[in-house]
Amino acid sequence: MAIESSCDETAAAVLRGGRTILSNIISTQIPVHRKFGGVVPEIASRKHIVNIMPVIDEALGQAKVQLRDIDQVAVTYGPGLVGALLVGVSAAKALAFSLGVPLIGVNHLEGHIFANFLSDTTLEPPFAALVVSGGHTALVHVKGYNHFTMMGQTRDDAAGEAFDKVARVMGLPYPGGPQIDKLAREGNPLAIDFPQALRDDGSYEFSFSGLKSAVLNYLNSMRQKGTEINRPDVAASFQRAVIEVLAAKSFDALEETGMDTLVLAGGVAANSALEARLREEAAKRKIRFVYPSPILCTDNAAMIGCRGFYQARAGKFADGYLNAVPGLGLSDVEDV
Repeated sequence: MAIESSCDETAAAVLRGGRTILSNIISTQIPVHRKFGGVVPEIASRKHIVNIMPVIDEALGQAKVQLRDIDQVAVTYGPGLVGALLVGVSAAKALAFSLGVPLIGVNHLEGHIFANFLSDTTLEPPFAALVVSGGHTALVHVKGYNHFTMMGQTRDDAAGEAFDKVARVMGLPYPGGPQIDKLAREGNPLAIDFPQALRDDGSYEFSFSGLKSAVLNYLNSMRQKGTEINRPDVAASFQRAVIEVLAAKSFDALEETGMDTLVLAGGVAANSALEARLREEAAKRKIRFVYPSPILCTDNAAMIGCRGFYQARAGKFADGYLNAVPGLGLSDVEDV
């Protein structure tokens, strides 16, 4: 069994063998937080407390198993909102203790990478993973199921964070990423020349704070001049600036390492323009491109269960002192 509660989704899943999903239940809080324009941590924590047991019960019921059939419990312990994480960690620890089964603490970002093993059962390391979420943007060399090397990551804002902040200043409802994606389909991506920071600097690091500021300055300038803002063009041009940097660095990384597989991971993997751009470029270069199904792009427990399975195979278990680590990041992981 796996549990995920890092932000505003309460999720539980039951897996068999690490890559077979028996159930994957997600209770979202988006309608609750939309009125505030973003996630309110205190409200999120309280909703998790209310939802956690019903979601676990539903996951067991859909999987047609009993608690006594569970032989391991995996849970997200970071990164995320500390109060939200603690609800899931506490529930998982209680379940593991009461059932007398091992507990596995999973890095949420590693879970996003492993969602691809559920979408494509033939996928095996090594490959390059582009992790693009609301809190992180990174290129990871996945050398084995328990062996990763960080190639580069964002110096400031994550791509998903930039999407949400730009959506907010444009007056779009929460969550902003899907709204930008939808609006951009009506616009011209070449209408506005927004900056593409660090695109050709030879590194695999990212920076999106300058792009976010450029969009804000553009909007303010247009308003001061009394000029009508073409919102679809702004959305499309901003989105293109993000995607072109992500694509350029991803394929540079593949060329340097000699790998022939690119995996897309994280909440922003659901962005249709990003998926299309990477797919197009991969086909041109004869690179295998793998990305999760839409339900596995969002925060879910099945991906946590898959990652936990491979940690368990390597003997990487947690003890009863497992605690939430809200600032947990992606880092190099060596084989055990």
